[in-house]
Amino acid sequence: MRIDEDRKFMARALELAVRGMGHARPNPMVGAVIVKDGRIIGEGWHEKFGGPHAEVNAFAHCTEDPSGATLYVTLEPCSHYGKTPPCADLIIEKDIDRVVTAMVDPNPLVSGKGIRRLREAGIFVTVGVMEKEARKLNEVFLKYVTEHKPFVLYKAAMSLDGKTACHTGDSKWISSEDSREEVHVLRGCYKGIMVGAGTVMADNPLLTARTEGLDDPVRIIVDGNLSVPLKARVFQEGGDVIVLTTTSSDEKKREELTKLGVDIIMTDSDQKGKVDLASAMTGLALKGIDGILLEGGASLAASAFEAGIVDKVRIYEAPKIIGGVGAPGLIGGIGASSMAEAVKLRDMSTETCGGDLVIEAYVDKGKKEAADERIDRLEEEVKEGPEAPKTEESSGNET
Repeated sequence: MRIDEDRKFMARALELAVRGMGHARPNPMVGAVIVKDGRIIGEGWHEKFGGPHAEVNAFAHCTEDPSGATLYVTLEPCSHYGKTPPCADLIIEKDIDRVVTAMVDPNPLVSGKGIRRLREAGIFVTVGVMEKEARKLNEVFLKYVTEHKPFVLYKAAMSLDGKTACHTGDSKWISSEDSREEVHVLRGCYKGIMVGAGTVMADNPLLTARTEGLDDPVRIIVDGNLSVPLKARVFQEGGDVIVLTTTSSDEKKREELTKLGVDIIMTDSDQKGKVDLASAMTGLALKGIDGILLEGGASLAASAFEAGIVDKVRIYEAPKIIGGVGAPGLIGGIGASSMAEAVKLRDMSTETCGGDLVIEAYVDKGKKEAADERIDRLEEEVKEGPEAPKTEESSGNET
């Protein structure tokens, strides 16, 4: 059946798209596969920001004439001039017979225009094959382009009984070596990594990716009173650093940090000396931070959930029991006063990593995300648009 074949080749396109992780941002990760007579004759993906798009690379690697072939692409082909020419025009020029895309592009520069241009040129277009997988792949891009705010993933490690350290403060190491290596890869996949002042003063971390082929993230330090010393490694080892602080912080120290090349963003909350994290997200987005890996301790985690900035959690649960009333838990602060106020999660999944149980889930914010709403609306517009060309193989109402 055609749907089985479509899923088979779209799955391959998604595999290719992942290869752009950490390199394509702030652009989406996109993969493309060209199929003729049931055979793959060309493949490509968006390898790096500013470089050729996936469709261009797929055509460049074609082993034969793509005329009459089907193009599978994980995101709607672009229809505008950016750093590269419109992919829709190239697809038309190559005389492709059919295009199968996983999802529409919510970017206002595209927003269904690519699909319409292809259909107007007489090309069949099918939309929505493996859409859920495609949305998850580019969840950072989707939020950033629709809400102009970073996508925030909260990552933490804990014991089976929910402890993040012993009562003595010892926490090296709760998670396995494999889990720690995976976290370094995660750091390279996100534009920024965020921790609180307490974590920096306690551990004096570098907050680097240390993974070959991936860039180090921008270090984001939440420090309302500028308590972190200037000699901290995060300020001395080079790389981009942003400090989120408040107007009540010491002006002289702000000037000293600026001289070290540190960017300062000041956002005050109702509590003196506490950073307004929700407002800070807008400032970080303006600096090009599209995704944040939140690695802070219990206090910052509590503030992040309270501010509603967390989109997703990834918890590494080690097969260990620490115990002790005085041993710290995952989330600090006062916490929920009733079960109705507890943070609710959805779409939970589990896997294992080096003996640890990895739990991943999305924060249920009680309404459909802006990115999903925009994509749904665009899909309705595509469905209501002009029919695809009719042939003996199609009824002309593919969407």
